[in-house]
Amino acid sequence: MFTGIVQGVAEVVAIEEKQDFRTHIVRLPKGLLPGLQLGASVAHNGCCLTVTRVEDDLVSFDLMQETLRVTNLGELKAGGVVNVERAARFGDDIGGHAMSGHIMGLATVTEVIESPNNRTVWFELPAGLEKYVFSKGYIGIDGISLTIGAVENRRFCVHLIPETLLRTNIAARQPGARINIEIDPQTQAIVDTVERVLAQRGQAA
Repeated sequence: MFTGIVQGVAEVVAIEEKQDFRTHIVRLPKGLLPGLQLGASVAHNGCCLTVTRVEDDLVSFDLMQETLRVTNLGELKAGGVVNVERAARFGDDIGGHAMSGHIMGLATVTEVIESPNNRTVWFELPAGLEKYVFSKGYIGIDGISLTIGAVENRRFCVHLIPETLLRTNIAARQPGARINIEIDPQTQAIVDTVERVLAQRGQAA
């Protein structure tokens, strides 16, 4: 489990192409290295990946074809950066909201609005995900736990403070960029349950 509180950004220093999967080698921030072991989970842009090799601050992760297809990690090149967060431990503060590290889809940045001391970013969701997005609800954007500002059909926006822009890679996102989206799992469970109950009642009528 993750909290959506990004602990830093990591540079992708190398990408190794292999049959049916790819290995990303990233330089993790020093503060994330203590106790890091093979098999540990680290979120990259919100996607849960498993540590496969550790050499000083260079850490390797294997990505299957499905991961490359459904997330923006397949678009990465050496020199790019990803938001990183190590898995939460029992007793840690949950400063954001509970996140699984399973990406549900890719949203596209449609508009970036600058204003004093903050930034508003609008996204367009893939069809089918809009039913899970509500004003003032939670959403995971490239692994960042954020509160939804407003919703317009398949579009929604978030408001970003300077600290978020400083600590994550979202400051570089411009219109056209594709963003990993994780829907709040509690919201998803409630919506899916209500839909199923209403469908059953309709069949019984």
